[in-house]
Amino acid sequence: MKIANNNGALGAKSAKKSAKGLKYLVGMTMLASAVMMAGCDDDDDDNYQSDDNSYVSETSYTAGTIPTNASKVDVMTYNMPYSDGDTHEATAMVIYPKTAKPSDGWRVVVWTHGTTGVGDSCAPSQMEMNENFLVTANNLLERGYVIVAPDYEGLGKAGIHPYLNLQSEANSAIYAVDAFKEKYGSQLQGDWMSIGQSQGGHASLGVAQFANDDENYKGAVATAPASSLGYIITEVAPQAISGIEMQNKNYAIRVYSELLSYAAYVGVGIKAYMPSFNYNEIFHSQAYNVALSAEGTNGDNGLCLDDMIANYYTDIQTYLAQNPSAKVIDYPALTDDFLENETIAEFLASSQPGTVKLDKPIYVVQGTLDAAVPYQVTQALVNGMNQLGTTPQVQLDLVEGAGHTQAIIDRNEQIMDFIEANMPAS
Repeated sequence: MKIANNNGALGAKSAKKSAKGLKYLVGMTMLASAVMMAGCDDDDDDNYQSDDNSYVSETSYTAGTIPTNASKVDVMTYNMPYSDGDTHEATAMVIYPKTAKPSDGWRVVVWTHGTTGVGDSCAPSQMEMNENFLVTANNLLERGYVIVAPDYEGLGKAGIHPYLNLQSEANSAIYAVDAFKEKYGSQLQGDWMSIGQSQGGHASLGVAQFANDDENYKGAVATAPASSLGYIITEVAPQAISGIEMQNKNYAIRVYSELLSYAAYVGVGIKAYMPSFNYNEIFHSQAYNVALSAEGTNGDNGLCLDDMIANYYTDIQTYLAQNPSAKVIDYPALTDDFLENETIAEFLASSQPGTVKLDKPIYVVQGTLDAAVPYQVTQALVNGMNQLGTTPQVQLDLVEGAGHTQAIIDRNEQIMDFIEANMPAS
């Protein structure tokens, strides 16, 4: 049974079931301080530097049907700096519109995708395109934009994907654009923007940070952006899941299964740049045995999100059957000192978006019934960014009654208007 799509979502219909459960979220005033945790600094060495040898090659996309409004889809291979400090190959889809090329060249919109996993088979360029992505893609293509959609470091190529590593995600997008310009610069006007959902919303904010000094970068859209993962897992989730369980036990199991899948990907992803890290330090043995399938035998053959959630769902059900008086949140998952682990603490700090003052237009869309990224977390994130002096102020659009993936669909026209206002297609 499919219980999540490859955007890392539980779906709009299921998310609406959590309305009553979300009322149990308390102590949200703590979120502002949680979001303002120490993060990446803005030293010049972190800023994007052009690489004239990024482009490698390209082939045709063959993993599924292409968007209705696309003339063709290629899979481009390019070089980028990996989180291990070396330069390696990465891949990105390049999606061309059917509209005529503007006289001064195409504008580019980068799509940063939501959670799929860390294994190579989880690379979007090797999968059928997600239905929600197709809505956004077709609207962008109809308006005459070229879409560059990076797989991210380690997805589809050798190496572990460093899940939710802010700078890695940003580099995946920035160097993909650089490679595309290197090969097709004469056909491009030069301006570009980014948009992403869930992990991709996190990535789009990362792009805004690390491309802030690029005069051709015109702004970001982030929908349901991942942030404050440690706080969500340890503080928000237990209360929310307990409330949801009172209404729908199976749905509570699904919510917890998704959050634990994210935690497993975090543990595996840290090994991309810290091979000695043993993520059994942060899991109880039962949950660790499930988390191992996120990595697989070598980091390249780990399970993708749907299967990870299904594995955790089954294991939690088994635990509850063996412990009839237990609650969903009693499942022995993360250790009590999870946030005290030095490696995890450093990761959570450096991966937190919105810790640097920016000067690009940013539009954040968030559903109020999002069970994966509670809207209060995103609200605090945006407040923090604006308190830093980001100019123009970050625009937050709360979508009443929308779940994790529904908000981007409900605000599709507004998103297109924002992109066109800041970067007209011609």
